[in-house]
Amino acid sequence: MSGTVTAVCRDGEHRFSKQAVPAITLLAGLGVEGDAHAGVTVKHRSRVAADPTQPNLRQVHLIHEELFAELAAAGFTVRPGEMGENVTTVGIDLLALPTGTLLRVGADAVIEVTGLRNPCAQIDAFQPGLLKQVVHRDGDRLVRKAGIMGVVRTGGRVAPGDRITVDLPPPPHSPLGRV
Repeated sequence: MSGTVTAVCRDGEHRFSKQAVPAITLLAGLGVEGDAHAGVTVKHRSRVAADPTQPNLRQVHLIHEELFAELAAAGFTVRPGEMGENVTTVGIDLLALPTGTLLRVGADAVIEVTGLRNPCAQIDAFQPGLLKQVVHRDGDRLVRKAGIMGVVRTGGRVAPGDRITVDLPPPPHSPLGRV
């Protein structure tokens, strides 16, 4: 299984959207160089308030570009970085990956998938009604489609056009939960 990076984004401030840039540098054990969410311990404000010592399982946020087309069909216009992701991909069903999957990105970088992004009400402040598009119930099951989170195992430069290869962990596979 493989795909491609279509955009990379970062922001040194805690804002909802991130700016697209020509390239990002992933730092092992930390995240995206120059991004407000980089660090060994959690940086998301709500999680810091709950326990600032918990490990940062959300160092890198990835979204599949295919989601943007789905949202466009529902009347929403979303561009790379606008939902806060660091890496936009195409060609990989990110939401179907199991916990512990390794994503080899570009020449050197390796991201270990830790779970699903748990979107919050800030998404509706960005575009009213968008939250219901990326989180909804399918019977008894809660479906989250706002991307996945990971930690950087091996650092490296990542840019649009870089290839992504997927290394699944040994079975049995654990489905992604929210992180």
